[in-house]
Amino acid sequence: MIEIPAGEVHLRDDRKGTAWTSKVESFRLARHLTTRTLLHGDSSDDSSKPAVDLSWKDAIATCNALSVADGLTPAYRDVDTDSPQWDRGATGYRLATEAEWQYACKAGTSGYRYGEIDEIAWYSDNSEGRARPVGTKAPNNWGLYDMIGNVWEWCWDLYDPEVYGTYRIFRGGSWAESERGCGATVRRRSHPTFAIDDLGFRLAQTI
Repeated sequence: MIEIPAGEVHLRDDRKGTAWTSKVESFRLARHLTTRTLLHGDSSDDSSKPAVDLSWKDAIATCNALSVADGLTPAYRDVDTDSPQWDRGATGYRLATEAEWQYACKAGTSGYRYGEIDEIAWYSDNSEGRARPVGTKAPNNWGLYDMIGNVWEWCWDLYDPEVYGTYRIFRGGSWAESERGCGATVRRRSHPTFAIDDLGFRLAQTI
């Protein structure tokens, strides 16, 4: 886990044409995407690839299970309901908020990406149609790998409750996305039970 310094981040919703600024408190974020090894003890050739086909509900349940295994207080309550709750004082692992994710992704830079895409990301032009082992492209300035490309990452936040109900946000682009779809400000959403082979998550932790 890497300690991310406090700061603020500018976000926008192109669908609504709105923009806002959020303060981010210092928190910890995993250097790498969650891998098959961490979840399943996988020792195959695919063990260092991101864990995928995980819904948002799978991701928060996994955060709780990993927290218990490490002797930490689980961050989420009522995970089997339609309205899971986040205990913000818990020591356990959790998903990053959307603001935390974008702030950590940019790592003090101001562009759409923190480097040249072929140097930092697996995407449709170079992935050969599959997820790749984590940490094999260059990290951002804070030492975080695969923040752009390889697989999308679930965030905690609801997308737009008034229009989309319980849909949750995911960020970052994936091996299946075009260059245009891989950037620090790209926002996607889906139902919390949705799972696909280019969507995973990364562990965060409150300090």
